[in-house]
Amino acid sequence: MGALLALSSAVVYGIVDFAGGLLSRRVHHAAVTFLGQLGGLMLACAAALLLPAGSVHSADLLWGALSGVGSGVAMRFLNRGLSRGAMSVVVPVSAVTGVALSVLCGVLVLGDRPGAVAWLGIAVTVPALWCVAGGRTGAGRETADGLLSSVGVAVQYLALGQAGAGSGLWPVAAGRVAAVLVLLPDAARHARRLKLPPGRCVQALLVGAGAALGLVLYLLAAQRQLLAVAVVLASLYPALPVILGLALLHERVSRRQVLGLLGVGVATVLLTLG
Repeated sequence: MGALLALSSAVVYGIVDFAGGLLSRRVHHAAVTFLGQLGGLMLACAAALLLPAGSVHSADLLWGALSGVGSGVAMRFLNRGLSRGAMSVVVPVSAVTGVALSVLCGVLVLGDRPGAVAWLGIAVTVPALWCVAGGRTGAGRETADGLLSSVGVAVQYLALGQAGAGSGLWPVAAGRVAAVLVLLPDAARHARRLKLPPGRCVQALLVGAGAALGLVLYLLAAQRQLLAVAVVLASLYPALPVILGLALLHERVSRRQVLGLLGVGVATVLLTLG
């Protein structure tokens, strides 16, 4: 069940990533990022109210808030890198390094002990994600954006995984509050960019609500699965935008990306079995 929830999180994140990327071509990335977090906050609060929580402790909310800080940092630098037209550097660096940091912290700090099959799946995941995202080596601001985003990704997943099962979805709601506060200064600098037509505003809110749903699914997965495995499964989301781009936008897929997609499929099977 935990593996299925983590994969569902990856599917939701992949759809959100695809939709957010399309929207960012039409409006400023600061508007998509900030309004998206507001949409995520609304969904998270509604979901937390609907799902009964046995016992919510202050530590659970603090872990959730720290996760939200990671989310805000990740989205801030990811979108900045994408706005520079460096997707082939920023996305793979962010995804792969985020996975590596999360797994290392899970094993070395939190005491996770994946089995041999799961380790093989993790080993396949890293190069597969790099190939799926069309990764290439590069230096400069784009690489720095990707690395900073990856730190945020790792903090987001690891911190949220520490929230107690009895806290329900309140840690996710606390995280959305923290993410909004983290992004507020950047939003203030781009205040004029936040004035979108109603239709675009709704789209940005829905993108953020989808991201929050992805985190909800991940939290439920982390409560039922080894954190290292849940993180890796949830991080397979870069494969979906490639598939959607091929199916809906008729984009061309390179041989490297095809190889990466096959690797993602193998990694999914291994991690699910492991």
